[in-house]
Amino acid sequence: MVTGLLTTITFFSFAQDTDGIINAKEVERIEKTLSSNDMQGRNAFTPAIDKAADFIAGEFKTIGLQTWNNSSSYRQEFTMVTPKFISADAVLDGTPADGKSIVVITSQPGLKINEQSGFEKVSIKAGANLFQEAYKYVGTGKNYLVLVDTSFSKNFLRLTGFKRNLFKSATSTIFILTVTDPSKYEIEASHEIAETKLANVVGVLPGKTKAAEFVVFSGHYDHLGIGKPENGDSIYNGANDDAAGTTAVIMLAKYFKAQGNNERTLVFAAFTAEEEGGFGSQYFSKQFDAAKVMAMFNIEMIGTESKWGKNSAYITGYEKTDMGKILEKNLEGTQFKFYPDPYTTEQLFYRSDNATLARLGVPAHTISTSKMDNEPNYHKASDEIQTLDMDNMAMIIKAIAKSSGSIVSGNDTPSRVNTAELR
Repeated sequence: MVTGLLTTITFFSFAQDTDGIINAKEVERIEKTLSSNDMQGRNAFTPAIDKAADFIAGEFKTIGLQTWNNSSSYRQEFTMVTPKFISADAVLDGTPADGKSIVVITSQPGLKINEQSGFEKVSIKAGANLFQEAYKYVGTGKNYLVLVDTSFSKNFLRLTGFKRNLFKSATSTIFILTVTDPSKYEIEASHEIAETKLANVVGVLPGKTKAAEFVVFSGHYDHLGIGKPENGDSIYNGANDDAAGTTAVIMLAKYFKAQGNNERTLVFAAFTAEEEGGFGSQYFSKQFDAAKVMAMFNIEMIGTESKWGKNSAYITGYEKTDMGKILEKNLEGTQFKFYPDPYTTEQLFYRSDNATLARLGVPAHTISTSKMDNEPNYHKASDEIQTLDMDNMAMIIKAIAKSSGSIVSGNDTPSRVNTAELR
């Protein structure tokens, strides 16, 4: 009884201590700016998103965060390419291949190879999951010639979906639908390449005694931009999705900077192009040795009450690591409660920016309150700030700050995701 009382008093004191940093007024200031009409819905492939990036970078600078790898900017810039198909031809052991049996995933306008070009030859055999296997060979930094069993002929051309947006790369992946394993081949492809510059916004708080170990706090700052008018409103402001998560990242950066006692290095990341396929978080993840990322707190859509009401949120992929148990332990005696994801059929663990690092074994989870079976403003022009609860948002951010404390300090290390069990 006395222990429980002390824990409650401790959390009450913590809540009071954080009020000067994490409070509804400050949450509203950031949220209001990010979801304003001036941001024009923050679409990743429009100039409007630069204004949002500038605002986030300005907040990181005011807080006093360092840049990633001591770069000159908080922007973590990268290039995406969209290849427009022109032609593709192949000759396998002297026999021309049907053009519909060739899919070339490349960011190069012209590509011509043969068996001496150094492409690693692999196979996708009958009975495999075609797209799961194909995913392993695209964008890996290696050149692959992938022989695809003809049993996949019906769905083979759907592999062109991998061309929708690619990271600019000197490597390529070629899929050939064939019953043979050719010893000699010549393959040639032409594409028209369009390039687009994108940028995450990343700030760093170096660790004191465990600087080589990273804890990531993230959310995506892009949304849908300007779209089909709804009741005369064509700006999809994305107040909950995910200006709310980005607001949390900024507030947590401010909190941990003020604490000044993080033993592990903290990385605060606002991702671009989540709505387009998670490209920002994919690029971000490539900058790390995954073994050195101890945990990732990805925050998405925390602006509305969860199905359990106020002072609660859920954790996607809860059962895949013991991170949720650690967070719950650190919140014992408080009014706040984390729950396992109740919307498992939605596969949320794989649908947000935590997924790339999670697939590499990192205990990377998304924290959310979104009622996925009944969220009336999801991906609608009505997702505006007046639909959000600032007081509840502030409490959720405080709970993340407190519950992550033992991981930030290095006293707790969550178990890793068993990658063998991932689909």
